[in-house]
Amino acid sequence: MDDEEMDGGRGGAGGRGRRIAVAGASGLIGGALTRSLTADGHEVVRLVRRDPRGPDEVRWDPEAGRVDAAGLDGCDAVVNLAGAGIGDRRWTDAYKTRLRSSRVHGTTALAEAVASLERPPEVFLNGSAIGYYGETGDRAVDEDAPPGEGFLPALCVEWEAAAEPARQAGVRTVFARTGLVVARGGGAWGRLFPLFRAGLGGRLGDGSQYWSFVALHDEVAALRHLLERADLSGPFNVTAPDPVTNREVTAAMGRVLRRPTPFPVPAPVLRAVLGELAGDVLGSARVRPARLLGSDFRFAFPAVDDAIRAAL
Repeated sequence: MDDEEMDGGRGGAGGRGRRIAVAGASGLIGGALTRSLTADGHEVVRLVRRDPRGPDEVRWDPEAGRVDAAGLDGCDAVVNLAGAGIGDRRWTDAYKTRLRSSRVHGTTALAEAVASLERPPEVFLNGSAIGYYGETGDRAVDEDAPPGEGFLPALCVEWEAAAEPARQAGVRTVFARTGLVVARGGGAWGRLFPLFRAGLGGRLGDGSQYWSFVALHDEVAALRHLLERADLSGPFNVTAPDPVTNREVTAAMGRVLRRPTPFPVPAPVLRAVLGELAGDVLGSARVRPARLLGSDFRFAFPAVDDAIRAAL
């Protein structure tokens, strides 16, 4: 099993196999989490948008806010990592509506389903993002910081608030505010690897913006840690301990891949190509995982060079 897919044993399941429902199991993080849980003998129930093909699948429609609650009965945990891709396309008004509905409506449906069960799960683990904090510049922030301003912070606030029915029902509710995941198979970094391998990589804008990254291996281990620790609830930043600038990311990619990085992409070009999404690329988010570190979680790949090598 690749380093980026395996569980690091820092939040290991232990004891009996558990029944865990996962929404977003076909995505980058959800797929890696599902493989890790299955490898350790847990039963994973996948939420799907089509008719279920077996007892390990449950029908739901996140954007319509519908889920077959009966299929969640008996689950020890429910994990929601579903949502349209933030960087998949330009942020038109229509796509921003989809970004919101796929997260907020889906979370509301799952939280209400969880709250309705006679035997609710022990934990509801909901995805979120460091976009909650918005632009932070050089200022380091942790979970105590308030939300920022703009579309992404507002979306993250509404996304997390949608889980309130589960919390009100007494289910331990956790939010994983994930940073930029270093992986070959998807996300922002998945787009960077081909460019840098071709010798076309370079800093974005002036390169001074902070990128709060996390190796996919550590992302999965952190999610399992949050699932297993019955004393943990609320928001947790899932990012490596020390964010780096885009200039440092560029240098690290060049070192690890042994390629030159001569072509900076000017900010005006990024804005012309990406539209409003360019603010997310050019913006600076210097986010630290204070609560995760305080819970004795250990990162296997805390340095950006090591995270890149793990993805390879």
